[in-house]
Amino acid sequence: MRVHIWRIAPRAQLVVRPNRNAQFLATDSRNRLSKFWAPTGGIDGEQDDSHSLLLRGGFLRQAHSGVFHLLPLGLRVQSKLEALIDKHMSSIGASKVSLSHISTEDLWKQTGRYSSNSELLRVTDRRESGFLLAPTHEEEITALVANMVHSYKDLPLRLYQTGRKYRDEKRPRQGLLRAKEFMMKDLYTFDTTHEAALQTYEEVRAAYTNLFNELKIPYLVADADSGNMGGKLSHEYHFVSPKGEDNVWSCDACSYVANEELVEQRPCLPAESETAVVEAKEEGNPLDFRGITLDRTTAISIVVPRPSSLSPSAPQPSWDTISSFVNLHAVKRIYPSLDTGIEPAALHTHLSSATAHKAIIHTSLKHTPPYNQVAAPEDVAVADIALVRPGAPCPRCETGHLDVQKAIEVGHTFHLGTRYSAPLNALVSVPPSTVPEPIHMGCHGIGVSRLLGSIASLLCDAQGLNWPRVVAPFEAIVLSAPRITPEDAAGVYDNLVASGIDAVLDDRENKNLAWKLRDADLIGYPVILVLGKAWKEHGGVEVQCRRLGVKKVVKEEDVRGQVEALLAQL
Repeated sequence: MRVHIWRIAPRAQLVVRPNRNAQFLATDSRNRLSKFWAPTGGIDGEQDDSHSLLLRGGFLRQAHSGVFHLLPLGLRVQSKLEALIDKHMSSIGASKVSLSHISTEDLWKQTGRYSSNSELLRVTDRRESGFLLAPTHEEEITALVANMVHSYKDLPLRLYQTGRKYRDEKRPRQGLLRAKEFMMKDLYTFDTTHEAALQTYEEVRAAYTNLFNELKIPYLVADADSGNMGGKLSHEYHFVSPKGEDNVWSCDACSYVANEELVEQRPCLPAESETAVVEAKEEGNPLDFRGITLDRTTAISIVVPRPSSLSPSAPQPSWDTISSFVNLHAVKRIYPSLDTGIEPAALHTHLSSATAHKAIIHTSLKHTPPYNQVAAPEDVAVADIALVRPGAPCPRCETGHLDVQKAIEVGHTFHLGTRYSAPLNALVSVPPSTVPEPIHMGCHGIGVSRLLGSIASLLCDAQGLNWPRVVAPFEAIVLSAPRITPEDAAGVYDNLVASGIDAVLDDRENKNLAWKLRDADLIGYPVILVLGKAWKEHGGVEVQCRRLGVKKVVKEEDVRGQVEALLAQL
């Protein structure tokens, strides 16, 4: 049988004929927009809407409702956010892992979270096995550690990942701020004792403070409720923004900051309490929410006055709206076993089989029938469980009053305790004891894609985006008029790069200088360098920084120092 052998022609015989219509393409190592896909424009939308600007600026495109593709510019921003996270996770000795996006229903059922989360994206394989696309990885990381860590000598352990998460979002909105698929950093910590876990928690909080400080954007750290994550110690990190969906309360006289679930108010004086009782009687028809404990044995009635905004004839609101009427954290201080994350359908089922009943009523209702006529007073608690209103007295100081702001949550720290290690058998024995005990855990998240969207929202204006230096796709861009030689623009670029500045050249030949300037403003480079009229006349470079309101001409030899000084403020 004859065998055909493919032969490669010798180099001398290969002839390459240039195409007379081909344009010059630079092949050096410089960052050039002629070699970079940045598809700007072509999208309709409000000029000052940040999501529209991200689309028009060539950072992303929407694939489906709540699902987005990142384009090269968006990926550069995300990569810089990840690098910033890696830097600060390394500072506390955390090791990076990459966990599977797929988890199992059985694992979530072991921790009791499967039935309490309606936003799980479920997947069934050909064998009818139940899987889900993980919205978070407490179960998976704990199962991994349970199988691999068997000695206290392997602890403390700090593992983190940055990856995609999934949520069956009922109503995706505001672009990256509320999506079905999103990027998130989650750090999981494992310690031998409660005290060691608390020390780790404080170290993580310090790392988060350093990380958010590098962004140079004002943020709030609020006391928070852990919800169905478990644990009793939790803090949220927020950017104040009218686009936010969270309410963050702060005192106008001290450092008290808390989220909607955890906010408190100073207890009423006796005279104020009597006034509240009269008002509650006049409103009548209180709201009575029925909850259930985590062990599903005890039903809990939560009774608060009907707000004046709700008509007396309006039906009783459903359980999933309770946070709009009740301070659930105040309730959980008295009944910590209350399951605040249970779905309404599951709640209805468990209430019918509850074997005990307790109640908690608002202070203003304690003298109101039938709440003042109970057979077992020990089963009825009285507390201030209504929502706090703006202007309420601060619980931490004598002179301050509380105000509320809309905010975007971009980070969260949880002390989990043994919430996951106990049911998943992540155990070690610590001398002198020989009895295995559950490992003490923490979970600490940062929404990477949400950070990208919220930073864009906070710093944009009518001209375009405005990125902080640490996450900007490029820190500076060099633009030149058509008659400026490529060598001149490259020289200014090289001067910047020599000092470690992440710069890019806009060398696109088919665009004029005015178009390039508008495009640079839209994308939001922190510093723009223009070689135009001043360069032709006396070798001057125009330095622009829209965020700082700077626009001036400097000598070529002073460019590097001027740019470094501007970037240091961004």
